[in-house]
Amino acid sequence: MLTTITNIFKIPELRKRIFFTLGLLVVYRIGCYIPTPGINSQALSDIFAQLTKARGGTIFGLMDIFSGGAISKCTIFALGIMPYISASIIMQLLTAVIPHLEKLSKEGDVGRKKINQYTRYATVVLSVFQGYMIAVGLQNPSSIFGSVAANVQIAPEGLGFRLLAMLTLTSGTIFIMWLGEQITERGIGNGISLIITTSIISRAPTAVIDAWNVFSPLNPEKATQPLGLLIVMLILFIGVVAAVIMVTQGQRQIPVQYAKRIVGRKVYGGQRTYIPLKVNQAGVIPIIFASALLMFPATLGSFVPSLRFLSDYLAPGAPLYTLLYILFIVFFCYFYTAITFNPVDVADNMRKYGGFIPGIRPGKNTADYLDRVMTRVTISGAIFLAAIAILPSLISGQARLSFTITQFFGGTSLLILVGVMLDTMRQVESHLLMRHYDGFMKKGKMRGRF
Repeated sequence: MLTTITNIFKIPELRKRIFFTLGLLVVYRIGCYIPTPGINSQALSDIFAQLTKARGGTIFGLMDIFSGGAISKCTIFALGIMPYISASIIMQLLTAVIPHLEKLSKEGDVGRKKINQYTRYATVVLSVFQGYMIAVGLQNPSSIFGSVAANVQIAPEGLGFRLLAMLTLTSGTIFIMWLGEQITERGIGNGISLIITTSIISRAPTAVIDAWNVFSPLNPEKATQPLGLLIVMLILFIGVVAAVIMVTQGQRQIPVQYAKRIVGRKVYGGQRTYIPLKVNQAGVIPIIFASALLMFPATLGSFVPSLRFLSDYLAPGAPLYTLLYILFIVFFCYFYTAITFNPVDVADNMRKYGGFIPGIRPGKNTADYLDRVMTRVTISGAIFLAAIAILPSLISGQARLSFTITQFFGGTSLLILVGVMLDTMRQVESHLLMRHYDGFMKKGKMRGRF
């Protein structure tokens, strides 16, 4: 491992990309501490400290995870990257139903750039709306946070503050979106995913401190939970991480045989290979999309009194939230898999180059076979994702621990961390292998590298 790390910094291009990525992530974290003008950050932090310790979590605690603690202080990056993710969801759904957008998606880089531009416009609209609603809510905090914010002054009254806060928060989201795009283009890894991962990691010290206070291993008399529970939690954590890695790397290999072709005096083909169908083809996308989709109506309900029932029914841990969360994860697993894997195109390419699956006729039969296998593989991955996603809420309720602690024992946080780390490692490894260096493992190889 040490040799691999040394080799990473021997490659000028890779070294430059890593330092560029780290630099922009530092810029992002600095922005998470710059407060929005006119905000009483300490009062807001005290309110969030009470909300995020609730068993099962709250919608505000979930939002604070994705923003890296920025929303609990209402900094310039308080909205985080969630408006962009929501806009991406909307555009991908519209691409599947609007012929013009579907045509653009098939036009290569030009079409994708056009769709990305539409996504940016939608991000601005959502950011303006959410920023204004947050400003209105902060002027009357008891309407959002309930009794914990009674008689607390967080923001000044007046239209001027609303417009200033809306402009500040919208600009912050646009800047984060730009940072993510720059990391993807000129750095290493997926920029948006790395920003979310950085936000989640930034909450780890708080979780460790809370766990230390709860279990108090050096002073058992002050502990509110037995030390044995801590040991069980650590074993569970290791087991869940191992299971997530196994499912993330898991593949169903479809054997493919290529017929021999004679071109001039050379013989082509004749080799046997396989098509890797990943158990979790969609990665962490279903978790992020499902969280963002449920977060929007819950947030709207928090700021609009007549829609308060939305925030009550869609609070993390609530039965309706859990049910919708599972259904959305399963839906987005299939939806994103359908976008990224087209069995008809795969079957046509195989037939074009003389490939076939043993026992399956080329063409339509091959496409139907691949579609059938992918459907079965995806359902197992979707069920696993849904089970891991709701695990923190179950642990929080059964073990009587705060959501701040249990969020790292499964759910959105752990899946994103593992998925993004594996994806980033694969990209770094590909750079190493192109320059004839060993990857992260001398024996075998990481799944996803062919």
